[in-house]
Amino acid sequence: MHALPRLPLTAAAVATFLIAASAPAHTATAPSGAHRWTAGWATAVQRPSQSWYPTWAEAGFDDQTVRQTVRVGADGSDLRVRLSHAFGTTPLQLTGATVGISAGGAAVRPETVRALTFGGSVSPSIRPGDRPASDPVRLPVKAGDRLAVTLFFKGPSGPATFHNVAMETAYRAEGDHRADVSADAFAQESSSWYFLEGVDVAGKPAGGRRDAVVAFGDSLTDGAASTPGADKRYPDQLSRRLSAEGRQRPVLNAGIGGNRVLSDSACFGEKATTRFRHDVLDQIRVGTVIVLEGTNDILMGETAANPCTTTNRRVTAAELIEGHRALIRAARARGITVIGATLPPGKGLESGTPAETRAALNQWIRTSGAYDAVVDFDRVLADPLNPGQLLPAYASGDGLHPNDAGYRAMADAVDLDSL
Repeated sequence: MHALPRLPLTAAAVATFLIAASAPAHTATAPSGAHRWTAGWATAVQRPSQSWYPTWAEAGFDDQTVRQTVRVGADGSDLRVRLSHAFGTTPLQLTGATVGISAGGAAVRPETVRALTFGGSVSPSIRPGDRPASDPVRLPVKAGDRLAVTLFFKGPSGPATFHNVAMETAYRAEGDHRADVSADAFAQESSSWYFLEGVDVAGKPAGGRRDAVVAFGDSLTDGAASTPGADKRYPDQLSRRLSAEGRQRPVLNAGIGGNRVLSDSACFGEKATTRFRHDVLDQIRVGTVIVLEGTNDILMGETAANPCTTTNRRVTAAELIEGHRALIRAARARGITVIGATLPPGKGLESGTPAETRAALNQWIRTSGAYDAVVDFDRVLADPLNPGQLLPAYASGDGLHPNDAGYRAMADAVDLDSL
């Protein structure tokens, strides 16, 4: 597979070259007719920091190209890419961007490369706080396809709004390689997503429902300790299960590793009661949300303060319950089905006050009737002989997170009729 020639310098020439070089005659880049959008992929973004994994977020990009791969969860004939400068403090100058279907790693299928524009501009200036969507492009996709989104920044981007625990590899190249279909130039790797927040698809579905399921939570939803690049997080496995049973629906992952219900963090995202609006309610055509939150409120209340865990006060089950009630009220106000998930066991939660708080919250989730339905991840993942620990077959080895089999068990525990 050979790289396309380097791009001409002008914005108009860039767009003309990419369309001519990458679009076969049977796949026009113009979108097809009126759009009824469905969220095909999404992530929850965070302010730039160093938390779980080393990242490029704080330094940003300067005369560099970043290529990022995501898995779409819905069929469509057209798509648009959503970026986020939610935590920016100065305007972000994007020199140019492309999207195409991944050929594995940093490679892209040549016939699928499309130039992206934003409000007709190849090189938009994005204001701090803005979350722009690209103009639609014609690019047929199937649920399960992996897309490569490539962003080039000629000048300094400044710190990048990002998602830390991607469980996916992002690739960086020096200079402008947005149209290169080869992986050769992309020698640098990261485990996060940058400035990328969503992909929407449109077009007549092959079957199934178009309203999305949002999995909302912390690292247990984010997929920490699952196999990188294999899409083994529980939301991914739930998506596959729905498709296998002829009930295809997009399943969006709105987990953030370290996230809490009641407290913001400089490293682990805004608190759940704040970010729920954007990460769930403002997504396109959401029908259901599964809430799995509270583990980090309990754990961080028992640890020494540091820049990531502040505020680290001890919380009560009653406070967590009130936080969950706020999420339930917000979902119901939008007509969204809201499912509560019990907190699995794990290191730091097995004895004393943390164990008591987790047990009280789980009992309320199971028995209060506050949620429309319940998925009991605690009972699914716990070792019957040691209820305060994960079943060994489901344990990743860190004492807290499931392995791929554990995440599969979580997906299998969801009653599809409740979604």
